[in-house]
Order: sequence, then C-alpha cells, then structure tokens
Amino acid sequence: MSQNVAIWVLIVLSLVSANIPFFVERPLLFLPWQQKGEQNRSVLARWLVFIVYTGVLLAAGWLMHRTLSQTLFVSPMHLLLLSVACVLVAALLLAVPAWTQRKQLISKSFFARLLEVSVLYGLIGVLGIGFESSLGNVFPQGWEFYAITYSLFLVLAYPGFVIRYLLKRRRVLVTQPKAV
Repeated sequence: MSQNVAIWVLIVLSLVSANIPFFVERPLLFLPWQQKGEQNRSVLARWLVFIVYTGVLLAAGWLMHRTLSQTLFVSPMHLLLLSVACVLVAALLLAVPAWTQRKQLISKSFFARLLEVSVLYGLIGVLGIGFESSLGNVFPQGWEFYAITYSLFLVLAYPGFVIRYLLKRRRVLVTQPKAV
C-alpha cells in the first residue's frame, strides 16, 4: 500500500469512527458507573467488567499494532486485507457492550460519548502507527503530536456533535408552538 492510500484510508476511517458515538445510541464501552437505563449491578461487578473489557481492548490494539508492523515487505493487497481484518475485530469488540445490553434503553451522557471518541482515537492511532511501520521507520512523536491529532479527531467528530446536540434540539424548539 502506498503512503497516499494509507493516509486516505486513515482519514476516512477517522471521519467515520469519530462520528459513530454520536449516531449510535447503544454503548460502545463498559463503563464503571451506571448509565441511565442500565440494569443494576454491584459496583465490584461493574469495575471488574470494565477492567477486563479495557484489558481486552488494549490487547487487541497491541495485536493490531504487532500484526500491521510486521508486514513491511508484503503486497499492498495483503496489508489492506490485514488492516480490514483489524478494523473488523475492533468493530466486533466495540459491539459487545451494545449486544450484551440490547434489552435496555440506555441513554448515554456526553461524557460517555467523549470517552468513546477517545477510545476510537486510540484504535485509529494504533492503526496509523501500524501503517507507518509497515511503510518504513516509525518516527518518535512527542506529546504535541498526540495533542494535535486528538484535536483534529475532535474536529472530525464535529458533524456528529452538531447533529446530535444542536440540530435535534433546534428542531424540537422550532416545532413547539409559541405560547400567546
């Protein structure tokens, strides 16, 4: 895969994944606190599920990085298929909380959506580092790089934010009859 193709794949994946938390009502993460509409569980059970699920996500990210970084001299189609497989594994892992809580009508807070955006930023970042290492040397980055890319990821999430919080609220305000 050429560098231009890898960059465009990352940009498109970033745009899609940054907006997913604002369009999907189901939770993408197991959080240690109870969200509105979730079933009651003990605090210990919530924290245990949160820690195990976070460990599984971190292990999947590490495996994605290892798999993609060891594909230096393979065909571009092979690298593209590996990256698609990594994205599918990440999507399946993020679908587990929604599947296990499918019978509850859960209302996610803005903070929960922001955490989901941050986790997706990390997964896309791991994919980007894997692409970079498969194309050549990985350049060391400082905190400034991650602050800027996280800000750009939040800018890519802006359309979903506008639709979720600004347009829907505006439609409700506009359709209500004015009291005379």
